[in-house]
Amino acid sequence: MHALISGASVAGPVLAYWLNRYGWRVTVVERAADMRAGDGGHAVDLFGPAVEVIARMGLADRVRAARTRNDSITLLRPGGRPITVATADLVGGIADQHVEIMRGTLAGLLYEATRDDVDYRFGTVIERLDGTSALLSDGRTVDADLVVGADGLHSGVRELAFGPERDYRHFLGAYLAVYTVPDVLQTGPTVAAFTAPGLAATVYPTLVPGLSRALFLARTPDEIPHDRRDPAAQRKVLRQLVGTSLGPRVSAVLDHLDAADDFYLDDISQIRMDSWSRAGITLVGDAGYGPGPAVGGGTSLAAAGAYVLASELRNGIDGALARYEAVLAEPVRHSRRIGPTILNAIVPRTAAQVWLSAQAMRLLPRLPGPVRNRVLSFGGGPAAMLDGLVLRDVA
Repeated sequence: MHALISGASVAGPVLAYWLNRYGWRVTVVERAADMRAGDGGHAVDLFGPAVEVIARMGLADRVRAARTRNDSITLLRPGGRPITVATADLVGGIADQHVEIMRGTLAGLLYEATRDDVDYRFGTVIERLDGTSALLSDGRTVDADLVVGADGLHSGVRELAFGPERDYRHFLGAYLAVYTVPDVLQTGPTVAAFTAPGLAATVYPTLVPGLSRALFLARTPDEIPHDRRDPAAQRKVLRQLVGTSLGPRVSAVLDHLDAADDFYLDDISQIRMDSWSRAGITLVGDAGYGPGPAVGGGTSLAAAGAYVLASELRNGIDGALARYEAVLAEPVRHSRRIGPTILNAIVPRTAAQVWLSAQAMRLLPRLPGPVRNRVLSFGGGPAAMLDGLVLRDVA
């Protein structure tokens, strides 16, 4: 059996690993010219079952050793005293098992675990599908038994097999931006956080001394038309959204925007599909489902979803895609509630909510553990989304 997977970020290599274990021949195509491994991307969270998937791949120790070292977060407010909270106090209510790691680092570890057994083709995309026969951008044709889109929110496989993105994408009213800057705030190992009505920014250390990563979340009621392929247009969108509301320290971070060679901006949206499989073609992660970028749990759901798909394909394709969707149905339904809920919690809408969020952060360390955990569970956030997902033993 031969599987063709589009996308090499997280779900693609996880799926490739397990399918290879079950005797499948696997080809992974990736639009990027290389694996984009290393310290790049923004920090992602692995919760619960996703941590278990990584452990079953024999990567637990390596992933934990490469985790971020963001052990505290400080809210910096114009005219107010800084408020510092231990990161452990914030995570306790989200999940018992949790690892934060840079996306590029995780992708690199997954690639290393699969590259000797999987045919990776970088700088390549699927241009046309005729059933499960795929014409690639390098001119070659791959006749596969299964085609999987693990290629993110703007999935090319979904476009080819299910129709235009506009039929499935639901804008949640915000944008995400991330890029690398020098440690201009000189906060060292501490995460610096800033909020204003409709805005939130964090600047956190990378594993490279002297470099930090800036992450912005900005609300807007309507999408801002721009050319997603034009970096200058994307930078203009970020500046338009942020302005000067977050104060001079954040303005100093924005001063380094033009020099960043890893700038990334995208809308925070969900893909909502009644079914994400048909006739030997299926989707994994944000290509078919997920809470939305940067709002919690998307990477974990993608990794766990890839594992579930592989476990159902262990004995062949017949009925496997339907079973895969059935197992993921409740976590996916839950994921659709998570995005708006967590966005409301981390990006206050009004000045009053900004003030209340700061007071809540000040009080958190003083609350009894169970009370603090309940407050931080977001009424059933990323951990709850995955709580009911039982991973089959497919080792």
